[in-house]
Amino acid sequence: MSSLRIALGQVNPTVGDLDGNAALIREVAGRAHEAGADLLVLPEMVLTGYPVEDLSLRPSFQDASRAAMATLAEELRAAGHGDLLCLIGYLDHSDESDREIGRPRGGPVNSAALVHDGRILARYDKHFLPNYGVFDEARYFVPGTQPLIVDIGDTRVCVAICEDLWRTGGPVEWAREAKADVIAVLNASPYERMKDDVRLRLCVDRARDSHAAVAYANMFGGQDELVFDGDSLVVDRDGQLLERACQFGPDLLVVDLPAADPSQRSAQADLAPADVTVPTRSSTGTHRTPIPTVLAPRLDDHEELYAALRMGLADYVDKNGFASVLLGLSGGIDSAFVAALAVDALGSDRVFGAAMPSEYSSGHSVEDAHELADRTGLHIRDVPIGGIFTAFQDSLHLSGLAEENLQARIRGMILMSLSNAEGHLVLATGNKSELSVGYSTIYGDAVGGFAPIKDVPKTLVWELARWRNEQATRRGQTPPIPPRSITKEPSAELRPDQRDSDSLPDYALLDELLESYVDEDIGAEELHGQGFSAELIERVLTMTDAAEYKRRQYPPGTKIGARAFGRDRRQPITNRWRERVSR
Repeated sequence: MSSLRIALGQVNPTVGDLDGNAALIREVAGRAHEAGADLLVLPEMVLTGYPVEDLSLRPSFQDASRAAMATLAEELRAAGHGDLLCLIGYLDHSDESDREIGRPRGGPVNSAALVHDGRILARYDKHFLPNYGVFDEARYFVPGTQPLIVDIGDTRVCVAICEDLWRTGGPVEWAREAKADVIAVLNASPYERMKDDVRLRLCVDRARDSHAAVAYANMFGGQDELVFDGDSLVVDRDGQLLERACQFGPDLLVVDLPAADPSQRSAQADLAPADVTVPTRSSTGTHRTPIPTVLAPRLDDHEELYAALRMGLADYVDKNGFASVLLGLSGGIDSAFVAALAVDALGSDRVFGAAMPSEYSSGHSVEDAHELADRTGLHIRDVPIGGIFTAFQDSLHLSGLAEENLQARIRGMILMSLSNAEGHLVLATGNKSELSVGYSTIYGDAVGGFAPIKDVPKTLVWELARWRNEQATRRGQTPPIPPRSITKEPSAELRPDQRDSDSLPDYALLDELLESYVDEDIGAEELHGQGFSAELIERVLTMTDAAEYKRRQYPPGTKIGARAFGRDRRQPITNRWRERVSR
């Protein structure tokens, strides 16, 4: 009995870079061809990058994507890979000219091209379009209605794209009805905490549902707020994990799947013919050596989170063409952690910091900022703001909160001025807890082009900081974050002896409440039933709801949780609804 050798190409595309993405595909196709693969499965919309958002509605981009796919098919043959069957995700469009209300302009489709010998043999259009969380695919695409069944030698393959696997109908049902041996799934599945376990369970369940192996190819890399973590995998028809790729990196997973018994297949007189039939490469004389099993080790929770944050920051900076980043260094935990993360993501030579003390800054704030620079090797400069603050006050005579926030706005102006002069991308250092309750100053500490820990609660920032230092110690390296930045009580230092606890609950309690309200949409009455006091609920929920206008103006930042501000959670700014506890 022959076997089908499938390769899953885990690559990092960039949205809109058709030439660059095609080069990635050609490179991984060459490696799959050399490994003797019969079929190469690449991620969802790998040629265009994902998500393309409103680019999908632009006819010029639709046409460019279609043309680029045709060119790529010819290039693969010219490179000597024509006998390798490839499933390549890209944007195409319907050729129907009719305009319908509720139908996306131009009839764009999220497609997989089946490429062989320089030609596109067939196209599969994604059937189920997710319209929840970060996904708006019902806005962008027309759903496909037809299956794509491919016979490769003695093996029958059914094609699916991402969401198609998360539902029991469509391709999963088609695979079962067609008695497919394999479901080949092209994916652009964004990272969320613990999602790798969910994906594995999904593939196991769908394999058992369809009585077919599942070959799941996922992209990796950062795209705006999203991070894709790879984690491609193959399970057999019984749900046994055969191979698994690495997380947050490039990989080529190659696996041999036993083909169906030809005598059994031929005995199934009622079996519908495949849409496409091609031979395996081994049947045409291609020599194949046995391949070792690959089960890449899983990252633990903190390592996985840190890898996601590091990749999200690195790809945002590099894909947008920034040479360096700049951030304010206060000596506190948030700026210290972001600085350490930036050094890990970009290298110390590309990270610049500014210590901007005022008369209310403690002596250890500047000391801790410089100790951070010594530990990490980043560039640092001192820009005292006392004189600037006095000049403003002489003109404005501010008091109270306005006087406090003036300091933050001066610092924001300094950072953006340096960015403008020197070309750095400014990093905002606020965390999810502060962003939730509006504990930030518009045009002050909220300025910047990217917010790496925007989706990281304060308590998790501390956890990750301790973890990062422990990892350094374990490797015999200098821990990057000064211990005092981790242990000292957090303070904005905008007035004498100020502490975050003056206006906020303990962060452990705050984060527990915010997770229920922000991430899970639990209302005030149910929160009260969970044991939170009515006073705390109403105070925190009022602050959270009132801060929506601030969040709308906050920079994008890497999503790591189930419900990030921005793409995930979209609340109206003008909104009189308020949660209340019955008294």
